[in-house]
Amino acid sequence: MAEDVRDGVRLTSLDKPLGDGLDVTKGDLLDYLDAFSDRLVPQLTGRPLTIKRVRPGAEPFMQKNVMKGAPDWVRTVTVWSEAAHREVHQVLCDDRRTLLWLANQRAVEFHVPFFRLDDPVHPTALVLDLDPPEGADFAAVVAVARLVRGALDGAGLAGAVKTSGAKGLHVVVPVRDAPVEDVAAATRALAARTEKLDPGIATTAYLKEERGGKVFVDSTRAGQGTVVAAYSPRVRPGLPVSAPVAWDALDAVHPGDVTVTTAGQRLGDGDPWTATLPEPQQLPADLVAQGHTIPIARVVAMHEGRRRKKAERDAAG
Repeated sequence: MAEDVRDGVRLTSLDKPLGDGLDVTKGDLLDYLDAFSDRLVPQLTGRPLTIKRVRPGAEPFMQKNVMKGAPDWVRTVTVWSEAAHREVHQVLCDDRRTLLWLANQRAVEFHVPFFRLDDPVHPTALVLDLDPPEGADFAAVVAVARLVRGALDGAGLAGAVKTSGAKGLHVVVPVRDAPVEDVAAATRALAARTEKLDPGIATTAYLKEERGGKVFVDSTRAGQGTVVAAYSPRVRPGLPVSAPVAWDALDAVHPGDVTVTTAGQRLGDGDPWTATLPEPQQLPADLVAQGHTIPIARVVAMHEGRRRKKAERDAAG
């Protein structure tokens, strides 16, 4: 059973499969995260972390609360969880040692909120998540990403793009000096403007059955939501990575191209994500105002679901 010690962290079972159907060893994950720690850790620093872990013989699972038996040097922060209706103690991954320790616990995905602890009321970015319909060619997502860029241009904003590491793309727009509600509103407005540019290929419909085979421009990753960090692996065969992409290179990209075993060769020694991110921008007042007139998609879908259930009950009874 291969073992190692790095930065004072004892790493175990490096030669064993990481998890079922992932086609990599635990050592492959650790080697990648170690090699990219200087690029990944800055994306995580100061942000309460949500992770996705794997175990052989078990389903992958999301985790907010710190693992039992964590070393006393692992920093945590107490956060109220709306989903769990209780306080949880989330890890702060501010250094290589903590990242290695998490990896040794088979933490694969690293999801972060849009705020830092030192300023929880002002998000640092907004994100549009582009989700293709089942079986769609990735070219469809690329086409909608270009629509998003057009909507940003029209608003006087700029963004950077990365693969989600799954099947879509994330367009990230750094922002400043805006409260959570305004950033969420601007995200909804940008999604609506994107859809309007070409409603034949883009949709903001939250319910899958209403998307009509179009790419979903998801504006709901806002407020208290999270997004997978740039350079984070994903729990998929080969462990693809959420990788930065230059706007002019989108046509040559597929979400599974960059994995934990190919990232070093494909991304090199630099930090293309930090290099391509624009400086934080002020949100235009008209964009924010428009967004505040647009209902939150998840809430609309919830009310629609209740309406349909009531209609079904009335029809049956």
